[in-house]
Amino acid sequence: MKFVAPGDEQHLPLLQEQAAAGDTAAFRQIFLLFFERLQRFAYSIVKSEEGAVDITDDVFVKLWRNKHALPDIKNLRIYLYAAIKNNALNYLATQKSGKKPPLEAADYIGDSASSPSPEQILIMTEMMARMEEAVGTLPPKCRIIFNMVREDGLKYKEVADILHISVNTVDAQMVIAVGRIREHMKEYIQRAGRTNSQKKSMFLLGSILLEAVLCK
Repeated sequence: MKFVAPGDEQHLPLLQEQAAAGDTAAFRQIFLLFFERLQRFAYSIVKSEEGAVDITDDVFVKLWRNKHALPDIKNLRIYLYAAIKNNALNYLATQKSGKKPPLEAADYIGDSASSPSPEQILIMTEMMARMEEAVGTLPPKCRIIFNMVREDGLKYKEVADILHISVNTVDAQMVIAVGRIREHMKEYIQRAGRTNSQKKSMFLLGSILLEAVLCK
């Protein structure tokens, strides 16, 4: 069987058929394609690493037990995200949530043409910490939608299908999220722009927020 790289969903229909027939290698490929993203999504809801792992594991166990139905699932990605959401809400009924870990500045600096200076790394790290703090102040529903778009790379339509809301609602929540994040960081933004490193860091912040809003 051809190996499917993480993130490559081109061969999902074939993998679903093979897994439905009991092919454990095919099912493992499905697992590798989605586990990390689904665990991250679960964590954005329950704020517990252990809980996120348990929730994601449970979804895949149930998927395997009902593997005969795999070929009938038209969009496995949306199906899995919806299952994670439902399991996470059930988990929250009996468990307390924790605190979301901070974003890594390197995630947004690492692809630059030249190596970032120590000053730029420091500024970007502070900026990302403030951005993460701002995300944490968003209302729960708004925060979940923002993270689904920003971290998981889901389109507005996919988020709407998973959460059973309209695309317009997703759009409105994203606008609210970006507006509140910018307001929360207003003091920092006003101080920035004095050096090239600060200018570049603020440009990256704008790109991050704009990319999230445009992922429709």
